[in-house]
Amino acid sequence: MSLTGTPFLYTTVVLSVVALILPLVLWSRMRGPKAVRAAARVLMLLFAQATAVTLIFVLVNNENNLYDNWADLLGTGDHVQQAANLGQDGTGGIALKRLPKVKQTFTAADGPGMRAAGGVEVTQLKGRVSGVNAEVYVWLPPQYHEAKYRNHRFPVVELLPGYPGSAKAWFGSLKVTEQLEPLMRSGRVAPFILVAPRTNLLAGVDTGCANIPGTVNADSWLSIDVPKMVTDNFRAAAAPANWAVAGYSAGAHCAVKLAVAHPDRYRAAVSLSGYNDPIGERNSLAAQSVTLREQNNPYLLLRKAAAPPRIALYISGESGDGYQAGVALEQIAKAPTTVHVVYLPRSAGGHNMALWRPQVPTVFEWLTLNMGQSRAGAGATPREPSNAGSTHAALASGSASRAGAVRKR
Repeated sequence: MSLTGTPFLYTTVVLSVVALILPLVLWSRMRGPKAVRAAARVLMLLFAQATAVTLIFVLVNNENNLYDNWADLLGTGDHVQQAANLGQDGTGGIALKRLPKVKQTFTAADGPGMRAAGGVEVTQLKGRVSGVNAEVYVWLPPQYHEAKYRNHRFPVVELLPGYPGSAKAWFGSLKVTEQLEPLMRSGRVAPFILVAPRTNLLAGVDTGCANIPGTVNADSWLSIDVPKMVTDNFRAAAAPANWAVAGYSAGAHCAVKLAVAHPDRYRAAVSLSGYNDPIGERNSLAAQSVTLREQNNPYLLLRKAAAPPRIALYISGESGDGYQAGVALEQIAKAPTTVHVVYLPRSAGGHNMALWRPQVPTVFEWLTLNMGQSRAGAGATPREPSNAGSTHAALASGSASRAGAVRKR
């Protein structure tokens, strides 16, 4: 029975009701020795508590898309077939342009939000470079199947969840397709292809979207294998000017890191409540040593870059949860790098879907403008304040301690 399926949800509801009724019906009717009656009553109470906790967990998991399946929940999933040392550029010396096209088989995806706005498709991708074998979800904009767009190649946005988190979360919890389809039809948002690859690749740890020889090549999975699959199978524009990556929480860190590290693959990145130092997620593999932290900290990568990359970054967050990370990047950015920081007051919510979901339309309007997909031209931004000048950038700059790290979703 699927962890996120309707049958399991209904089963937990039924068991919770039964567990509530049992004590009411049987409590005073128990027969036998006193010790036996006491034990039976204790078991009924424990059964009621267990079913209640299970029901709450299922409801929370379905709302926030934390765990896709039982393997993710139990920590038994492993989607890494091999993790060779791929070198600094993550290609392992492979000439990517010479790789033959591979046609994937796609099926309709199941789950909350996956059938809305035309529906989401899913495929099982074996990464030829990264050695990762995992699912990738794809949604095509309404214009994709229109006759006048039959020769058009579409821009792409990769969507990354937090940790723990499901690749389905953007479609389910954040309702990205339901919110964007009418905006794409009206022309306010460009017709982006949306791609959500699995990021939970190893049991019980966050990969930090890093390449770690012998362990995982998550960076190459996201920035090489997944884009190659998309351009092989869809009318997607291959040039980096047409590619962006967006994420929330741990996925926000990954989004900015991928764009800063690979301006030859992405033009823009969106960070919702993210962080720069990988230690912002204590279970991140990229936080396990000083060297890995430095190699995967976008603040340090941007500061040490030989030349400022031609990328645009959109970073939103509350004080202490994403805002300072954005300010730190804004303070060191030099043209042609642009950083747009949005301060969110505490009254806007917390580190959860309720904070990120309303930002989806604004974020994609910004992507439309900053990726040159609108007549308004690149460099324009929606009407939110950009709050610069803060000096509290300890977490952003990499000077935070492990004890001060905040647990991220």
